[in-house]
Amino acid sequence: MEVRRTVPVALDVDSDDDALLRDTVDEFLFAAQYVVDHAFHGEYVTTSKSQLQDETYDDVCDQTPLNTGLVQNARNKAAEACKSVVERWKTGKKASKPRMTSPHVVYDHRTATFYDDYVSLATTDGRVEADYVLPDEDSDTPHAEYLFSDEYETTGAEVHRKHGEWQLHIHCKREVESDTPDQATTAHGTVLGVDLGVNNLAVTSTGTFWTGDEFDHWRREYEKRRGDLQECGTRWAHENMQAVGRKEEGRFKLTLHRIANELVAEARDHECSVIAFEDLTDIRERTGASWGHKWAFNRLYKYVEYKAAEYGIDVEQVDPENTSRRCSHCGFTHPDNRESESFECQKCGYENHADYNAAKNIGLRYLRRTQTGSDEGALLGVRLNSGTLNENGEYESPASTEARTGVHAESHRFSGG
Repeated sequence: MEVRRTVPVALDVDSDDDALLRDTVDEFLFAAQYVVDHAFHGEYVTTSKSQLQDETYDDVCDQTPLNTGLVQNARNKAAEACKSVVERWKTGKKASKPRMTSPHVVYDHRTATFYDDYVSLATTDGRVEADYVLPDEDSDTPHAEYLFSDEYETTGAEVHRKHGEWQLHIHCKREVESDTPDQATTAHGTVLGVDLGVNNLAVTSTGTFWTGDEFDHWRREYEKRRGDLQECGTRWAHENMQAVGRKEEGRFKLTLHRIANELVAEARDHECSVIAFEDLTDIRERTGASWGHKWAFNRLYKYVEYKAAEYGIDVEQVDPENTSRRCSHCGFTHPDNRESESFECQKCGYENHADYNAAKNIGLRYLRRTQTGSDEGALLGVRLNSGTLNENGEYESPASTEARTGVHAESHRFSGG
């Protein structure tokens, strides 16, 4: 199994090379947008890289000073963006023609050479060399775990300009064997349902909660700091606002990494072969989440996705419709079932925390989507704190393990379901 990681590294770039990289970004985005514009023909969109290569390569080479490798990378980026739009259309979702505006350049081994402490990058006028700004090799960071590790191979990178600084997002990979090889091929795996929200960032079907209190506290704190600095209106205040933004993003990324690690550990502890999330596409509209929360949800999903892959655990998304209103015990769906964080089924009387009920429904929806009627490869059920729910929502107690207790463990009134 292939495991991939992306490690962000700050670059030390002098003023002359900064100008070259800025020019390279502009030309790369122009090239990618040219290919996107060519790919869109009304409702028909070309997504084939080979076809786009044949139809746009010569024109882009004539109009930009990019070398052939960067031209091809821009074409690949454009083709991927077009394919993403088509995939959304296929599922009935809205999507418009991509606009290549985010300042970045995609590099591979033809256009970049990676060394231990610096990188050589192709530009619109030859190559530039930029030193890495790295933490101590012995420190507990992704750099030490992946970039400095002999187990990982560097496959490529993207150069980004953020907050007035250059960053190199280095892509690494290695081949690993899953420590749970039987999960994907036998009927012993279970699915861990995960509900995301504002008050509780994440809740699992096993009854584990990660509250949003700390996230909201620091979001308000950083907003206040930016507001105070904005009132000053000076250049010093503007520069400090950028520094506050970097600190905020760094703090939240560390928090989300921790939660992602704990989510994956929860799945491994319960021998889950799948972690199921709700589809994140319209989560702001459904939950009233802020832009910052949506960023956190997407970032958390990506972190869980790549961390879980190392252990052979799949991460999937399911349709979230009515998962917060449906009773995970009897299946009755009604808006009155949920009031704020409390859930009480109007039909069977089942009561529990609303987010916990939703997490179970998310797991059940994935389970029903994948059941084929065959025992081989089928999931046993949705994992609870103790036991499982089968596809009919019926509770099944563990065969030989002692039940764990918890605040949101199931009521005996409903036999654990």
